[in-house]
Order: sequence, then structure tokens, then C-alpha cells
Amino acid sequence: MDKVVIKLTVYFADPFWVGVIERIAGGQLSAAKITFGAEPKDYEIAGFIQRHFYELRFSQSVPTERREAKKNPKTAQRDAKRQMQQVGIGTKSQQALKLQHEEKRLDGRKKNREEKQAKAERLFLLKQQKRKEKRRGH
Repeated sequence: MDKVVIKLTVYFADPFWVGVIERIAGGQLSAAKITFGAEPKDYEIAGFIQRHFYELRFSQSVPTERREAKKNPKTAQRDAKRQMQQVGIGTKSQQALKLQHEEKRLDGRKKNREEKQAKAERLFLLKQQKRKEKRRGH
């Protein structure tokens, strides 16, 4: 059974607090972005994750490698402290979010193009119908 690793990073991106959830499963990384308003408290974040985790829209998966190594507890604690001081999100997460953003943008363009074509077709048919009615009237 594959191991699933989920990591949440909360940082301040002026003017909002933003959370990025990274999910690594089967060597594939996907990310979701959450925008908070004011600085969220720990219990607010925990409650949000519990209530809305399955509603989050994760990006397409990006291949990643994950090394599993046992760490000394003191080293792990130092690393956790260092990560708490870092600002921003990991580059793999940025790639996954960028991919999701690009996909959304392309979907929007496709939808707009289809609506434009449907409108043009509708107007063309309406024009033809009016022309036929005009011929019948004379």
C-alpha cells in the first residue's frame, strides 16, 4: 500500500493569508491553494481542513521523488523549526498550481470560443429566417 504524505504551508501573500496543501501519493505531487482572509488560528485551519478537505480542487499530478530516511528526533525538530521560518511554497507545488491555473485558463478560453460560435450561429439562423419571411411577405 502506498504512503500518502500531506503537507500544509500557510504564509502571508499581501493582502491575504494563503495556505498550500501538497499531497504526495505514489510518487505524484499535487497541490491545492486556500485563501484565508485574516491570519487564521491553528484551530481554524484544523477545522477548515476537517470540513472542506474533500472539496479542495487539487492540481494535476507532477512526478516527484520522495526519500524516506529515519531522522534523529532533534534533527527533525530543528528541520521543523527551520521550515516554520521559511516563507513561500516549494517549487514543485508552484509548478502544480501553475499547471492547474493554466488548465483553468485554457478551459475558460475554450468555453468562451464555443459560446461565441453558438451566438454567431444563432444570429446567422435568425438572419436567414427573417430573409425568408421577407420573401414570403412580398
